[in-house]
Amino acid sequence: MSALFSTLAALFVGDLQRDRVVPASGYTSTLTSLTAAAMAFLVVFALALSLASYRLAQDWSKALEQSATLRISAPVEQLDAQVARAIEILETTPGVASARALSSEEQSDLLTPWLGVDVPFDKLPLPRLIEIVQTPDGFDPQGLRLRLTGELPSAVLDDHVRWRRPLVQAANWLSVLGVVAIGLIGLTSGAMIILAARAALAANAQVITVLRLIGATDAYIEAAFVRRFAFRTFIGAVVGTVIGAGVVALFPGEEEQAAILTGLRLSGVEWMWLVLIPPILSSIAFSATRYAANRLLKGLT
Repeated sequence: MSALFSTLAALFVGDLQRDRVVPASGYTSTLTSLTAAAMAFLVVFALALSLASYRLAQDWSKALEQSATLRISAPVEQLDAQVARAIEILETTPGVASARALSSEEQSDLLTPWLGVDVPFDKLPLPRLIEIVQTPDGFDPQGLRLRLTGELPSAVLDDHVRWRRPLVQAANWLSVLGVVAIGLIGLTSGAMIILAARAALAANAQVITVLRLIGATDAYIEAAFVRRFAFRTFIGAVVGTVIGAGVVALFPGEEEQAAILTGLRLSGVEWMWLVLIPPILSSIAFSATRYAANRLLKGLT
């Protein structure tokens, strides 16, 4: 954080005479500003992807964590009796807080999004579902399966782990991918700024030679280029961040029903992370320009 504050201080507190060493316009100026804006724009999306994936992983990890489902498939004349017996077994199972059979209407509501509203569910031989709510300590799924196998062979226990775990892992990997993308964007920004700084220094080689002849030190010359390029990066990053934030704000939120991009919009304090993008990119420009200036000034010696 101290590096960020020192960079911001260097941006806004400068030497007017020293700053004139670097040309105020030119293709390097445009390249630096456009690069910073584009990279900041991409960082906003990568950050939104990473945070949204993290939220998704947390939600999926907690979803149905304390619940399970028991499916009873049996002939119609035996179905009610087997459901009643399954509930008795569950109520005497340690770790089960409650168990209840879903009504036909509830099962129809679960199947409607997948099969449509025109399917006559009341005429189909659907299995009966029993909702199981666990205590905080949970129950032993293997022991319960063995007990059900002995008394109700048609019962199938689903504790939601086998499908919830892969989803959580996938969401976590997406979050990591977003962080990696942000790192690659930072490295690319540094490389582009190094190229722009080297081009500006090479174009002003004669000016640098004259400055040395009149007593200017390499640190003085370097500071002029560092401040100018860091400031250009900061302005470009601000523009790119604002545009990216505006686009992300247009995405549908988690409460809205949408086919794609649902929940990618930032929420709450997550928007505060965007404030760090311009100073961080400026710090990268600060370090990249110092590196390029040191290398080139030594070569001009």
